[in-house]
Amino acid sequence: MLVVTGTPRSGTSMWMQILVGAGFEAIGEPFPGDWRELIAQANPDGFWESQLLGGIYYRTNPHPLTGAFLFPEQTTFHAVKVMIPGLVRSDLAYLDRVVGTVREWREFCASRERLQTMYREAMGLEPQDELFREQLPPALEWWVDNFALLRDIATRRYAAHVCSYQSLLDDPDKAIDEVLRWLGRGERKGAIEAVRPRHKTQGKSAPTPDIEAEFAEVFDELYDHIHRAEALSASFLAKLNETDRALRPRLLAHEASARVAAAQSLLSSHEGEARE
Repeated sequence: MLVVTGTPRSGTSMWMQILVGAGFEAIGEPFPGDWRELIAQANPDGFWESQLLGGIYYRTNPHPLTGAFLFPEQTTFHAVKVMIPGLVRSDLAYLDRVVGTVREWREFCASRERLQTMYREAMGLEPQDELFREQLPPALEWWVDNFALLRDIATRRYAAHVCSYQSLLDDPDKAIDEVLRWLGRGERKGAIEAVRPRHKTQGKSAPTPDIEAEFAEVFDELYDHIHRAEALSASFLAKLNETDRALRPRLLAHEASARVAAAQSLLSSHEGEARE
């Protein structure tokens, strides 16, 4: 498959719109379920998501409801959005080409929090609701996902093209031409017309999230390498690995806290049922 991947709010929807405009068949819908009513303002041109968002593997293929099975040889140039955690668990047979997009981490954090606010308001939830307490802090989410993307590409060695979201907005012709040449097909005019920079909601004035300066510096350096399409040197890769080792305990602690919260919620629910 032609997989589009990245963190949430990093331009994955725009790349799906580009590939649809270029004439590729897409797996997914612009607005699944009631998304048009709930969060259309977050992405007016559609999200293009499907049951494969969390990965192309035994739990999603065959389709859990319809039983439809997607064969690798029949879906080589079907465009599909798969977020980075799903990409990592996807069967290698389906990763024909992977287009990865990375957003500047401060912008990502601001946009992620904006989307969460939209969800809360649309669903009538409070900021302290369990659904939001269990989510990773945006800066840590940015790091964990993008580090996982680089590690997965290096480990499994599938064909991948990774670029920054800003480079697409700065020069759509150049960014799209590079990808279409790499793919060896696609209608250029329709692809370029799909780019709409006016829908971007966060700029360079996005505030710096609460994270230590030493980590912020590495985040900036990693993003700069991707934005300028600069190869990652052995010394810089060592720095990335060192940073991940330093941040990994925070991820594990958050996961443990989320498991405890989920168990407590389940216990409270069962106690309530017993009283009834």
